[in-house]
Amino acid sequence: MSIPTNKLLEKVLDYTTLRQRVISENIANIGTANYKRKDVKFESELSNALDTQLHFNNSSSIENADFKIVTDNSQDMVSGMNNVDINNEMANMAQNTLLFKFAARKLNGYFRTLQGVIRGDMR
Repeated sequence: MSIPTNKLLEKVLDYTTLRQRVISENIANIGTANYKRKDVKFESELSNALDTQLHFNNSSSIENADFKIVTDNSQDMVSGMNNVDINNEMANMAQNTLLFKFAARKLNGYFRTLQGVIRGDMR
């Protein structure tokens, strides 16, 4: 059984949407004293789910993969008030945007192919 592409891409879109909100919150709080930056962890969950799916043929493992918002408790005062580094956050936002666009285009292509199969278009 192959990896359910549409479920995987849906999870990636959910992850990037949540990560965009967290990055935006970090940027908005760059001047807030003692604010702790946050991030979303999903890569390890996704990797474990893919390993489980490949080794044990368990397709529901991807659906069960979840993301977590974690707080960076480092004491670095990068901005002078908290541990948010604007350059790092902007780089994360650019990377996240590219991942979102990639997943959205792949999911769009998946559904376009499915629609073509349903219509009987064989291009």
